[in-house]
Amino acid sequence: MKFSTIAAGLLSSGCAVLAAPVASPVAEPVPMPMPSPPGIPSASAAKTQLAGLKVRTGADPAGYKRTLFPTWITISGTCNTREYVLKRDASSIKLNDDCTSSSGKWESPYDGGSWTQASDLDIDHMVPLKNAWISGADQWTTDKRREFANDVDRPQLWAVTDSVNSSKSDKSPDAWKPPLASFYCVYARSWVQVKAHWELTVTSAEKAALTSMLNTC
Repeated sequence: MKFSTIAAGLLSSGCAVLAAPVASPVAEPVPMPMPSPPGIPSASAAKTQLAGLKVRTGADPAGYKRTLFPTWITISGTCNTREYVLKRDASSIKLNDDCTSSSGKWESPYDGGSWTQASDLDIDHMVPLKNAWISGADQWTTDKRREFANDVDRPQLWAVTDSVNSSKSDKSPDAWKPPLASFYCVYARSWVQVKAHWELTVTSAEKAALTSMLNTC
């Protein structure tokens, strides 16, 4: 017998009818916010910037040493560049008195990995230091290279999974792309912004890869 028929009979006899239970909706997990360093341009602005970058035909990495780009410097209070970026990109964080992170929550934008220990994260230079060297930074002063290596005013520094950062190494976008394809757009926009601001060059292969990535925006 249908529930409606039974209910009608109970009502006619003066009995109360309890409503059928309704299942509560299951709350979907709220994703952690992706970090968003300052200065990321729109896709259209990045395309304009990319068109204006000088294309170089070759590069000589001779003379490059990482120590030519001093890191990390004090950015705020007792926080050096690494600690500053870890704090900026965390959705929550517990800091010791000297600004070192004891724990927190981070999501690596390159691969979507979630982490609670700062030791699992590297601070990646969007435009690697060696790439900057062969793109024009070999002509800079040490002070200017220090400024570039610790640039927190543009989308140059990102807290990312350490193994992913190792995989990227000093590769440009024609040789390496983030494992998370949905991040291609932001990655290319950030790369172009850094190169445009610092007036660095690109190769033709690098420019083609960036154009392709910007077309995903």
